[in-house]
Amino acid sequence: MQRWQAATRQKPKILLVDDQRVNILVLHELFRDECEIFMATDGEQALQSCRTILPDLVLLDVHMEGLNGHDVCRHLKEAPETRDIPIIFVTAQGAEQDEVRGFELGAVDFIVKPINPVIVKARVNTHLTLKLQSDILRSFALLDGLTGVANRRKFDEALELNWRRSLREKTALSVIMIDVDHFKRFNDCYGHQRGDSCLQAVAVALNGVIKRPYDLLARYGGEEFACVLPNTGLSEAVQLAERMQTAVRALKLEHMDAEVEHVVTVSLGVATIVPTAGTTSETVVGEADRQLYLAKQAGRARVSSCALTDQQ
Repeated sequence: MQRWQAATRQKPKILLVDDQRVNILVLHELFRDECEIFMATDGEQALQSCRTILPDLVLLDVHMEGLNGHDVCRHLKEAPETRDIPIIFVTAQGAEQDEVRGFELGAVDFIVKPINPVIVKARVNTHLTLKLQSDILRSFALLDGLTGVANRRKFDEALELNWRRSLREKTALSVIMIDVDHFKRFNDCYGHQRGDSCLQAVAVALNGVIKRPYDLLARYGGEEFACVLPNTGLSEAVQLAERMQTAVRALKLEHMDAEVEHVVTVSLGVATIVPTAGTTSETVVGEADRQLYLAKQAGRARVSSCALTDQQ
């Protein structure tokens, strides 16, 4: 757990699930100093907590009233946003069939009550370390090699994750598509090495505008970037897009072959939607792309935006 905090600068999040509060209190006492602890006393509450907080590890009781631990595990492993969360079953019954069933469902370990604090801490630490290593490797695979921001694959994953969450919670989701104006001319004028440096500087400027940890900027391809903003209405997204435009212009990167100004600028298209069963994530991306086209057609170095409704 010390390794986790050193690598992430925050405590690992553990969700304790048990319908007997005394059992939760025992585990809470064991991990409260080193971990951020969340608690659930039934299966439905556990599922909701996992979707909301995305814990780094779940300690899950098998035998609970209503939705039991096996059912909870199955639901978590079926959902893309929660399937990678490691689950350790904790139960008073050490029957072999329970262990077999747990591992078949995707659990990483099995602990029998009454718990031994030394054993529990050792196993939790092992699986948190494995989770951290997996997260680090996965994060490298989801970064754009040139700019250091997220890549297209990460954007697609984040968009789908937040789309499902917005659909479930009936909240607004916004997407910004961003294009560096006349970038081909920039490369032709200054060379590809300067072009790469330009993209790196633009990425830093754009990413510097984003403040919330759950917002995401990604390199979408070539000189195009994209931003997904969960729980964000149109006016907030447009304000963010305008700050991005200002941040890039403030770099004062010379671009003598640009039509608008003799510095590097960006055009931005913004689209906002409250997802419904009749829409898909492609709907909002397609509209943001259309708004980007309109911004470029209107003269570039500007923001164009639209709020989608069911009728559109």
